[in-house]
Amino acid sequence: MLNTHRLRILAEIHRTGSIAGAARELKLSPSAVSHQLSQLEKEAGVGLVERGAQSLRLTAAGRRLSLRGQEILALLDAAEKDLLAHSRADSGHLCIGFFASAGHRLVPQALSRFAHRYPSVQLELVEGQPHELAPAVQQGEIDVLVVFEHALDPWTPPEGVEVRELFHDPQLLVVPTGHPAGRRGQVRLDELAGEQWITSYGTGSPVLSVLERACALEGFVPNVRCRSDHYEVIIGLVRAGLGIALIPSLGINDTSGVETTRISGPRLYRKIGVASRPANPNPVLPSFLAYLASTAANLRASHY
Repeated sequence: MLNTHRLRILAEIHRTGSIAGAARELKLSPSAVSHQLSQLEKEAGVGLVERGAQSLRLTAAGRRLSLRGQEILALLDAAEKDLLAHSRADSGHLCIGFFASAGHRLVPQALSRFAHRYPSVQLELVEGQPHELAPAVQQGEIDVLVVFEHALDPWTPPEGVEVRELFHDPQLLVVPTGHPAGRRGQVRLDELAGEQWITSYGTGSPVLSVLERACALEGFVPNVRCRSDHYEVIIGLVRAGLGIALIPSLGINDTSGVETTRISGPRLYRKIGVASRPANPNPVLPSFLAYLASTAANLRASHY
């Protein structure tokens, strides 16, 4: 295998046109350069220079090897720079996964502050459900994942992935403007047994939405008129007067035409957290986690 140090010497001989010139650039003695050149010729198995009484020039093989060697040295220099950037906390790459409603306020606000402080960090964003993206955290493809867990529908992260809780996101009652429940500070879930509901498709076994699980604990089955897994769609249907809904606070943005109020019932909240691998060596990860936790605390203080 060719020695990269000797390839660099050959490149300098090619550039300067002499052993003395290469020695000056590399801060070596001419004899050391001449020795390394001889060793490189032995490694290559061909003559690389033609020596004259007053001159030295590269052979055709020497010129080809010099050019190829410069390409190799450029790649090595680039690799070293990449590694240096990755080892610093103010540059590098960070892959962040998050669920849709975390993308309304929580993640954008944390990213805005983080990117302002670390503008050289390359950010990669992946949206999806926690249970879908968690394996990518385990495999190291995603550095950090913002997750939720319904108190009535818990899930377990993969082995090697730890979840740090940030705050509880309350389920809020969303009703059309003018609905009697919208004028109250808090409503009991069992008071709404006769209402028509709009809810999600649900998960688990049996497949039930959070609303259906909560109503079961209160002793009734809700009258579900429509289903959607998109909070914007659910709010639009509520706004149109087609029913009422339970939606977590992070999922509510446009409240025109609707009213929200708190609702009392069994475990009507979801835990918002952040999942990562404790062994992840990414140097920018701790900084982003700190900004995310700070943003979460601000949201909790201002909204909850």
